[in-house]
Amino acid sequence: MSEKKVSRLRRARRSRAKMRELCTNRLSVNRSNQHIYAQIISEDGSKILASASTLDETLRASATGNSEAAAKVGTLIAERAKAAGIENVAFDRSGFKYHGRMKALADAAREGGLKF
Repeated sequence: MSEKKVSRLRRARRSRAKMRELCTNRLSVNRSNQHIYAQIISEDGSKILASASTLDETLRASATGNSEAAAKVGTLIAERAKAAGIENVAFDRSGFKYHGRMKALADAAREGGLKF
């Protein structure tokens, strides 16, 4: 594994340990070059409560690897979280830097009603 990926996974492990300590649902976001994925995971990590990604039929028609697509995923995950009765989450960026697509998704989720 590259040093860059090892560092990212170390950052992710550190932040997830803190979230486990806080006992809160977490909004876990993962990105690849082409797609972005978001899941709301239960406090104990055993269940996926809501999920959204650019692989969804409604979002797949347009470009999937840019900030606009990430913002659409953010609004979709906020809708699905509201439907599941979830308002407060911890933002798990999986060790990725908070800019670009990560920031767009987080801002859209906040506008959709999720509280970080």
